[in-house]
Amino acid sequence: MTPTRLRECLEAVRWSQRELAAALGCNDRVVRRWAVGAPGYAVPESVGEWLEVLATTHIRHPAPSDWRGKGAAPHHHEQELRGAPLESRRPATDSP
Repeated sequence: MTPTRLRECLEAVRWSQRELAAALGCNDRVVRRWAVGAPGYAVPESVGEWLEVLATTHIRHPAPSDWRGKGAAPHHHEQELRGAPLESRRPATDSP
């Protein structure tokens, strides 16, 4: 996977490089190096294949646009979550 294709896939999935690193459980510096094509830092084949599947799925199956109605503003809760770390976007669980 080329650095350009990596960035295209991340855009399709709506992930930042940091979010990809979190999903992979690796340091975000590694992903940055992949994204710029740093010498010695090629995207691993398994990661490239996985990202291609995710990107293709997101492109073929975009989020529905008719569920809320035309011109509806996002709920205030959605506005608060924009830019929040992934951990804070997950619903809380009622664990003992």
